[in-house]
Amino acid sequence: MKTRLLSAAMCLALVLTLASQAAATETPSFTLDGTALQMEVAPMVVNRTTYVCYWPVVKAMYPDAVATWENDRAVVRAQGLELTIQIGAPYLVANGRYLYFEGGPLLQDGNIMVPIRTLAQALGASVVWEKATGSVAIQSGTGPILSGDQYYNADSLYWLSHIIYAESGNQPLAGKIAVGNVVLNRVNSPLFPNTVYEVVFQRNQFTPVSNGSIYREPNAESVIAAKLCLDGANTVGASLYFVNPYTAPNSWASRNRPYVATIGAHAFFA
Repeated sequence: MKTRLLSAAMCLALVLTLASQAAATETPSFTLDGTALQMEVAPMVVNRTTYVCYWPVVKAMYPDAVATWENDRAVVRAQGLELTIQIGAPYLVANGRYLYFEGGPLLQDGNIMVPIRTLAQALGASVVWEKATGSVAIQSGTGPILSGDQYYNADSLYWLSHIIYAESGNQPLAGKIAVGNVVLNRVNSPLFPNTVYEVVFQRNQFTPVSNGSIYREPNAESVIAAKLCLDGANTVGASLYFVNPYTAPNSWASRNRPYVATIGAHAFFA
């Protein structure tokens, strides 16, 4: 009798656990400006991020949109909008703006899936999670995202891309972003100057300034990394310092500042 009761209790616990997991991973419904939005491809929830197939959302917001496949990229064009998504790239490009999302697009049955919040930003919309109904509410804005030419400060982009290339031109994209993060974190810190140029050229801070490599033309990925940073991409949190631990194993930063992460050849400290 005890064995049967124990088995029944274990079965009940298993059912409740599975039900709980199913509820936790249940994909939400969507509305656009208060009207139900039908998704042709089921959304995915991965690490608490909701991914959607980009096309139904774009088409609902921009009925004149046209999608093509060019140079291994999905390209969408509509009035005032050009959107590019590339498998393997941890960002999408909207009107020349580089919007970062870790891991890049996912594929589901051949459909390209991107985070709804990143997609909404590109389309000039906002997203609200409505807990009471378990739905995602998308609210249209006045138009797509402001273009990169209008958004990025030319001087900041110029010097940020140059220091990224000079310090980490041979590092992975995440490492390039991390170097850019250090510069922008310094701009926002009361401990350092408050412009990219002044941070980069602060005395005795960056070797490329003293050896002249700061003036080398940055490669394309360094420019992309700078744009990603200026649009909020961050791979090392509040880091203010970085060093190469192999060439400077006993650096001041490693001895005095909290360790954050190591990306490629650089260790980062807050």
